[in-house]
Amino acid sequence: MLTERQELILDLAVEAYLKNATPVGSRAIAEGADFAWSPSTVRSELAALALEGYLTHPHTSAGRVPTDAGYRRYADDLIESRVRPSATVTVPGTGLSQVRREVEEALRETTAALAQANDLLALATAPPASTATIHRIEVLRLQSRVVAVVAIADNGDVAKRVFTFESPVDSGLVEWASSFLNEKLSGLGIGSRAISARLDDPDLGEQERRFLGQIGEAVAELAEASPQELYMDGTARLLSETHAADIPHPDGVVRALEGRVSVLSVLRSALRERSVFLCIGEENPEPALRSMSMVSASYGLGYRNLGAVGVVGPLRMDYARAIDSVRDAAGELSRFFATVYEG
Repeated sequence: MLTERQELILDLAVEAYLKNATPVGSRAIAEGADFAWSPSTVRSELAALALEGYLTHPHTSAGRVPTDAGYRRYADDLIESRVRPSATVTVPGTGLSQVRREVEEALRETTAALAQANDLLALATAPPASTATIHRIEVLRLQSRVVAVVAIADNGDVAKRVFTFESPVDSGLVEWASSFLNEKLSGLGIGSRAISARLDDPDLGEQERRFLGQIGEAVAELAEASPQELYMDGTARLLSETHAADIPHPDGVVRALEGRVSVLSVLRSALRERSVFLCIGEENPEPALRSMSMVSASYGLGYRNLGAVGVVGPLRMDYARAIDSVRDAAGELSRFFATVYEG
């Protein structure tokens, strides 16, 4: 259990190292902070923090640098103190709440904006089809013998089919089919066995039953939605000269990111969290990423999480900016999904 003074000194040490990338000494903290503690007092507290595992030093005469645990403690404190971001770092230019855009475009815009805001790698997962439900079905009479069916899942997947019939289709039958399908199937899981049972209504007439049998293929196609996708932007930013000194093995980092399995695993962990999720240094499941940190947050519809968005950077990264911008991006995506698929 750290004292209030130790908490403050740890924050100052981490922030100084994040800014300058050089070991932090007791005199620099004592002279640069607005308190009356002497360098010897600060030195004693730095030693105590080192014993607790929050700081280490490259060699005996050097100052201190944060350990993974130190970064973790610092970032956790940032999350708790930023219930609503104060040093606003918004995701610029997304405008997701203003326009009903396709999910793919929204995720690409979000990762591009996050990468630019943080000068790091940004990533986002699309909602997985395995958790999706049928949101809405539209049956439209385009011409007298041509009917279009659009089936929309709550994760943004869309199945579109156009059917041409041998004879004209009654417009009343089309309107009835749209109403019937939404009443019977809305909210059901994609691929659910209950779909066929719901459509097999004994009270239906022969004409209605035959028409549903012909257009039902469009609903079935939602079950063939692609697996969960990962959107990434900013690889060049992450591997630029700006971060070169903090990423000792860039080739391994690139291979791990291209493999995507470990990154997706960490982002799935964010789906279980109600706040910003951190994965710092040795906490990463992929050895090649243990010189890196990931800051992520889930987005969704309020009653369920659909995906996650985050940034990947070196241990010495601007956690305050990352936490604020990732939280803002998750909020923007949540509002986008609520607007498009609930309103």
